[in-house]
Amino acid sequence: MDTSPAVAFSPYTMYSRMEWARLREDTPLTLNEADLENLSGVTERVSTDEVVDVYLPLSRLLNLYVEASQGLHGVTEEFLRKGNGKVPFVIGLAGSVAAGKSTSARVLQALLARWPSHPNVALVPTDGFLFPTPYWKTGGAARAFPRATICRRCSTFWGEVKSGKARVEAPVYSHVVYDVLQGHTLAVDNPDIVIVEGLNVLQPAILPKDGEAIPFVSDFFDFSIYIDAAEALVERWYVERFLRLRQTAFRDPAAYFHRYATLSEDEARTTALSLWRTINLVNLRENILPTRQRADLIVRKGEGHAVESVALRKL
Repeated sequence: MDTSPAVAFSPYTMYSRMEWARLREDTPLTLNEADLENLSGVTERVSTDEVVDVYLPLSRLLNLYVEASQGLHGVTEEFLRKGNGKVPFVIGLAGSVAAGKSTSARVLQALLARWPSHPNVALVPTDGFLFPTPYWKTGGAARAFPRATICRRCSTFWGEVKSGKARVEAPVYSHVVYDVLQGHTLAVDNPDIVIVEGLNVLQPAILPKDGEAIPFVSDFFDFSIYIDAAEALVERWYVERFLRLRQTAFRDPAAYFHRYATLSEDEARTTALSLWRTINLVNLRENILPTRQRADLIVRKGEGHAVESVALRKL
């Protein structure tokens, strides 16, 4: 009888913040205070320490991945004796509402664009690929959520991006009117890197019985990142953001949430908690958190959005 203890295996190597910060080595800080102010979110202030300790090591790692991918692409084209043009390196970034995905994506875009081997870095939120609001009002949510919330146009878009098409256009979503803006597009013009940011971007495709799978957005990723934090913290950040927006964006009469602008602070807090617990927390538990282990890198946040640890998938 084998009485040896079971060995738990993890596909990740864990780093404390201090250990991860050392991996920066001599990567220069190329952002100033004005840059950081512009990159900060509604409730998340990007500090110099956060960039130095977390994002510079990450940009250095991603630079190594991108340059290796570019090299592999070059020798493969030479081997096949054909040139298909430049194919961008695609980075997926997922996590809960209010976890700070958009801020992280903006900081990475700014840092990665300063590396000489990949100066053209595009950022594409997946919100624009959501079905229009009228679809959800007719019961579409019950039929579609979560995978089909992203239209077939999304797969077409990423197929064109990954095939090296020079200019591809993505739809644009407005968080003011809470809908896709008809007639507005985001042009992705022959980039070196594309950062994809969204809640459910790490969802796998449903495997069809006939083997004719329709690719899902995660199938196009070369590297993926999950922004993680305790539920209680994300709830607090969500409420803080709601209260801040109540004083700013919600005051626009055209805003979808304009009706919340006149609420008292207590009423607004109660409303925010209700929206979090009945919609966003459910989505986190059922659809977003289960995809965390699909990420190549998991960034764990603590108080004040400060990153506490990083888990990197082993090669």
